[in-house]
Amino acid sequence: MKNFSTALMLGAAALGCSMAQADTGKLLLTGGVSSIDGAAGGGLTPWAVIGTNATQGEFGASAFLTRAATQDYSLTGYGAAVAYNDRLEVSLARQDFDASPSLALNGVAAFGVMPGQHITMDVLGVKVKVAGDAVLDSDTWMPQIAVGLEHKSVSPGSLRSVLNFLGTKTDGTDVYVSATKLFLAQGLLVNATLRNTNANQNGLLGFGSAAPGKDSRSWVPEVSVAYLLSKNWAIGAEYRVKPNNLLDLGRAAGLGDGLAEDDWKDLFVAWAPNKKTSVTLAYVDLGRIVPGVTAARQQTGFYLSAQLAF
Repeated sequence: MKNFSTALMLGAAALGCSMAQADTGKLLLTGGVSSIDGAAGGGLTPWAVIGTNATQGEFGASAFLTRAATQDYSLTGYGAAVAYNDRLEVSLARQDFDASPSLALNGVAAFGVMPGQHITMDVLGVKVKVAGDAVLDSDTWMPQIAVGLEHKSVSPGSLRSVLNFLGTKTDGTDVYVSATKLFLAQGLLVNATLRNTNANQNGLLGFGSAAPGKDSRSWVPEVSVAYLLSKNWAIGAEYRVKPNNLLDLGRAAGLGDGLAEDDWKDLFVAWAPNKKTSVTLAYVDLGRIVPGVTAARQQTGFYLSAQLAF
């Protein structure tokens, strides 16, 4: 993960080499968009679909750029993915999280948080389709099923002392199973994902917790629904349950619910003017993110994401 820039360059090279091989590809929007962690799906959660336009026997590639902003935080994400045979997907993503609200911690000299501190996180994802086909099985009840993992590595900068206080680790791996059902005649897509994780705020605040927080892994559900208004437009919603590992630690430290983690949700609209390009705009509600720093404000806002796929 330390050679992330090199990996992205290799991904870009693969993108260029695969353009001619996966130029026909799939129906518009049936391969999802790029999630914030790089895997194909919705904006907040992976789906069982394999990204890019590659179908059987083809290589494909995609690249994305995402910007999200709420009342107190902002996140820039970018990455690339390669796929083969509409069965295997490998993705790389980087997230740059603006942690400026942590300046409030400067009143506690022991933490030594620097002004304008950012947290970066690299995500290596692998997804494999194990059963079904979202399009070919659209007239049956059989969903497409995939298993995946996302290995995450966090670089917290001067916030490392905060993560040390929380007893969190800077590396962790999520494992998930996704089932995606496309009702093509009705223009409806439904996805359910079950994730095994110990990540705090998706990993940006590390993994696990010191006692009495929850250091063990949890199975948490994520659901998505999308409605195809036309072949070029889709609207939908997502809901992602979070493990809330740090809550009891915060209470024991006299912070009340100051370290609480809420579920994430969004409403989105996606536009694909052609098979290679898609743009997603979403209203997001991320709940409270470290409410002890942000006066318990709900973190609502918007994200905009663009993807190129071949």
